[in-house]
Amino acid sequence: MAENNTYDAIVIGSGVSGGWAAKELTEKGLKVIMLERGKNIEHVKDYVNASKAPWEFPHRGSKTQEMIKDHPVLNRDYPLNETNLDWWVDEKESPYTEVKRFDWFRGYHVGGRSLLWGRQSYRWADLDFEANAKDGIAVDWPVRYKEIAPWYDYVEKFAGISGNRDGIAHLPDGQFLPPMDMTIVEKDIAARIKDIYKGDRHMIIGRTANITQPLPGRTNCQYRNKCWLGCPFGAYFSTQSSTLPAAMKTGNLTLRPWSIVTKILYDKDKKRATGVEVLDAETNKTYVYNAKIIFLNASTLNSTWILLNSATDIWPGGLGSSSGELGHNLMDHHLGVGASGRVEGYEDKYTYGRRANGIYIPRFRNMNGEKRDYIRGFGYQGGGGRGRGNASAEEQTIGIGLKESLTEPGSWSMNIGGFGEILPYHENMVTLDQNKKDKWGLNVLSIDAEWKENERKMRIDMKNDAIEMLEKAGVKDVKGREGDGTIGRGIHEMGTARMGADPKTSVVNKWNQVWDAPNVFVTDGSFMASANCVNPSLTYMAFTARAVDHAMEELKKQNL
Repeated sequence: MAENNTYDAIVIGSGVSGGWAAKELTEKGLKVIMLERGKNIEHVKDYVNASKAPWEFPHRGSKTQEMIKDHPVLNRDYPLNETNLDWWVDEKESPYTEVKRFDWFRGYHVGGRSLLWGRQSYRWADLDFEANAKDGIAVDWPVRYKEIAPWYDYVEKFAGISGNRDGIAHLPDGQFLPPMDMTIVEKDIAARIKDIYKGDRHMIIGRTANITQPLPGRTNCQYRNKCWLGCPFGAYFSTQSSTLPAAMKTGNLTLRPWSIVTKILYDKDKKRATGVEVLDAETNKTYVYNAKIIFLNASTLNSTWILLNSATDIWPGGLGSSSGELGHNLMDHHLGVGASGRVEGYEDKYTYGRRANGIYIPRFRNMNGEKRDYIRGFGYQGGGGRGRGNASAEEQTIGIGLKESLTEPGSWSMNIGGFGEILPYHENMVTLDQNKKDKWGLNVLSIDAEWKENERKMRIDMKNDAIEMLEKAGVKDVKGREGDGTIGRGIHEMGTARMGADPKTSVVNKWNQVWDAPNVFVTDGSFMASANCVNPSLTYMAFTARAVDHAMEELKKQNL
């Protein structure tokens, strides 16, 4: 630990963006402490379930009644299971208040959700950065694609994104490793969709942060599809496999787990942050760490919680609240809508391995002059594969017949599910609940958010278009679905400390600096001014690397 707890930079949070901040700052020569509120997870060593077979788990990987009782929020969707339960938040220790239902799935540990994410990695285009201005809602993004493109290049090369250069203008190509292969069914359906819609709709292989060729210290994907148990091969991008080793290699990083940052300390005379106050999660002792610059990367809602809890003697609404926008404009992606069906004619074909990826259908609505009764759009993720067992319901009882049927390939199917954009509504917000506290006596977040009429109308198209595309492509017995699309379930929380060009209407500037304290940089999802409909993590990485570069320039000029 540095003398007097003083460092050149503090990074709060160790997930996707926090890891990038630590890597970039340390590689540029700064002494950095990275503060993580949860436990440490060491690469490979702590992936204790990564090589287990299903029958090695007491309940075959499923959930128990006790788990359901202890984790009512996690139980709302797929995360609740026994294979990686300790990588998700203990809801009794860290509750939150739902004014309206919001499914908040969190991971408090070194690496955060970089160990748990879906790894789909897509660039934004000018269509997306210009959307708010063209639609006259929220605030205009103060950047455009041309400014961010070099940073997408930079982070893609290091993270390792496999994908195909598809030449789709509104889904820019990147610095890709060789793509994973589509199944025979996906290839044929993709070709039919391209022909039927005259090239206006595309089905492509997903662009994923799973490497298909070795990178330094990492082995290419082994097609095990056990990513969320931690990858002993380092085949997918995570803090543990990628940015943390790079930062540690410099000798400039101190990692301190079990460190809950409760507030950013602020000097009102210098109009700068001086450091942070930390509550040790194990001992309940309080510490202060000082630094010239602070990168806030605790994940969208936790970063905003820290800002709401900081500098309240100067701004009752917290550090960054002078615009009145801190805590507002919470976004996610709405999902649960799609279609699936049976595919005939490929009984002599099968899949290779367990591909940790799927197909992607980029947005095609509200483009090229088309007007729907809603704005923005949606994309689809999914895949075509084979199940096991061809026995009829009457035959599937017990005994040799059932066992033998399960050793045979089942029928081919195709499934696609929509990811729709949620608009940045000012009234979708988070505040501090003054009446409810967590295990450590800290006020919890109160979340008041929902999707509205624009999203409801969009979901009609999300379902109908999915059915139409599959049926036209020759899929049989197509059935549409509309499941639970509760906000939060996309696990893509964005907004609440939005970027903008005017300190009167935004929390951070175009360089991710808090207007009220320019030596505080917020580069996780909280800075997002709109949500687009693509997975957002690659954009966090690009903006983080760009913000560090700017911070170094400002340090040289002694502006911070």
